[in-house]
Amino acid sequence: MFSAPWWLLLLVVVAVLAAGYVVLLRRRRRDVVRFTNLELLDRVAPHRPGWYRHLPAAALITALAVLTIALAGPQAEARVPRNRATVVLVIDVSLSMQATDVEPSRLAAAQSAAKDFADQLTPGVNLGLVAFAGTAAVLVSPTVERDPVKRAIEGLRLSESTATGEAIFAAMQSVETFSQAIAGTGEEGPPPARIVLMSDGKQTVPDSGNGPPEEEPRGSFTAARAAAEAGIPVSGISFGTRFGTIELEPGEKTSVAVDDASMRTIAELSGGQFFTAASEEELRQVYDELGEQIGYEVRRVDTSRPWLAGGVLLLVVGVGAGLALGRRLP
Repeated sequence: MFSAPWWLLLLVVVAVLAAGYVVLLRRRRRDVVRFTNLELLDRVAPHRPGWYRHLPAAALITALAVLTIALAGPQAEARVPRNRATVVLVIDVSLSMQATDVEPSRLAAAQSAAKDFADQLTPGVNLGLVAFAGTAAVLVSPTVERDPVKRAIEGLRLSESTATGEAIFAAMQSVETFSQAIAGTGEEGPPPARIVLMSDGKQTVPDSGNGPPEEEPRGSFTAARAAAEAGIPVSGISFGTRFGTIELEPGEKTSVAVDDASMRTIAELSGGQFFTAASEEELRQVYDELGEQIGYEVRRVDTSRPWLAGGVLLLVVGVGAGLALGRRLP
């Protein structure tokens, strides 16, 4: 792919020059053969140069071809860091996150992996944080500073209930507020945004009894559809195992099996991706993959510099060889 392919028409001129050089060589050979006194020719020019006499011309013609390609602006696809993006990390802090089926606990493992995720994001990504249990709270608005986010992650505390829908709506509001703030700075439109939702259980509030909580006006499925309309995909991470339990009362164990189905539906409705993680290591792998997707993009970049450098080098070789071999240019 070239940004200015019309420059490649100059390759026709280069081809004509190469053909002209070949024709000139043949004509010289023909003239030499016509010199009938070969014995005299050997005495006049006993040491005729070998193949290397063509080096100056070959180097200069090749240099013209290489420089022509450089002028055409060759391009290639390359993976480059994003300089504009918004990500809101949404973490479940309901009581089920104290389960120890993930060592040392779901919450502790989630905190550790989330801090690493914050560190690995490229500098151009604005990262925010939302925590939710019975309600949702924006702990850090999107920012390129990572320390406030990591401090907030370290300070997460457990609470009752799971308001997944409220968390998604809160994250969307955080993205919208940030986008409006930077709109006044003269930047070109809002940056692309994504919500990364990590939860281990099904939504429990709101629950009016008139249907599944997820389909309530502030339910998670309703929020996922709203996120899709806003162009903000939700990457859902279902964290935990089917064997998790917690003690709400001394000696009474309550099952808190992970709910993959709800998280998958949220991701699909919003146009995002669904992941599962049953250990801290698996969660880190998910965050690594998301970090690659969010922090980098594939762009067409200019690759003319190596061609330009190669062309100049060939010019130097051609001129130098011409002066060294015949004290003149070809």
